[in-house]
Amino acid sequence: MIMLNDITSAEDIDVLVENFYDKLLHHPEMKNFFSGIDLVHHLPRIKHFWRFVLLDEPGYTTNVFEKHMHLQADKKHFDLWVQLFSQTVDEHFSGERANEAKLRAQTIGFTFAHKMDQIRKSS
Repeated sequence: MIMLNDITSAEDIDVLVENFYDKLLHHPEMKNFFSGIDLVHHLPRIKHFWRFVLLDEPGYTTNVFEKHMHLQADKKHFDLWVQLFSQTVDEHFSGERANEAKLRAQTIGFTFAHKMDQIRKSS
């Protein structure tokens, strides 16, 4: 059995984000949300977000939900997003910070799905 390392560096975040987005871009139910994104511009921001969340890197101030509230996504999509994120973490990492990454993704997915539902109900 191969022992996986924990997430400990910016390079680890790069591996996580790049592999996760590869999954999103090839998944039949998720690719439409991500296919029109300029990844050259977007991926560095996503990597910075996850370095901020997992490695305590300072300087990330963007409201993540505001950047996504235009999407026509529902709970099913956010559950799938969390599933693919967790799967990517498990394929590449193991340890306390890897578990924290999955927990944070679950929290983000739940929060976004709930907020999107509230927006739809108030429209």
